[in-house]
Amino acid sequence: MNIIHRRYCRSGRWQHHLDDLLPWATDGIPLNGARVLELGSGPGLTTDWLVTRVGTLTALEFDAQDAATLAARRPDVTVVHADATEMPLPEASFDVVVCFTMLHHLPSERSQDQLFTEARRVLVPGGVFAGSDSKWGPLFALAHVRDTMTLIGPERLPQRLNAAGLVEVQVDARPRALRFRAQRP
Repeated sequence: MNIIHRRYCRSGRWQHHLDDLLPWATDGIPLNGARVLELGSGPGLTTDWLVTRVGTLTALEFDAQDAATLAARRPDVTVVHADATEMPLPEASFDVVVCFTMLHHLPSERSQDQLFTEARRVLVPGGVFAGSDSKWGPLFALAHVRDTMTLIGPERLPQRLNAAGLVEVQVDARPRALRFRAQRP
């Protein structure tokens, strides 16, 4: 992420956005008492929101500094420094896998599809993969100058999740964001 993006993702303005986004993105997701894996936790604002709503929480973060800082700040969360496209986690070990506003940070649709396949792999049968991401807008584009921005097209997302072996796919969109959910058969 570029410096503008890093600062924004730690800001009160971003926190305010999450206070609206996260309840919408997780509506109907069985979090209470669940073993949850969060992909791309970044500085941990979404982790802070999740930890009080789940049974156990594991956060997987690619950035070494963010992972170390989160692990030091949240001893109640298992933090794994790894790539979400190649998770060093056992198969069928989570009830729910979530990711919020991070898929566009992957360098290609192929890597996003690898993440979808890995999410399916670590879910228990019947487990839910859910999340959200941003849609294109001028401020969103500006925040990604000299940064990775591989947008998720809501119209193709159901087919991509099905191709990863997930079923019962649902995708909803609103003006600035989309949410999705799917299950491991």
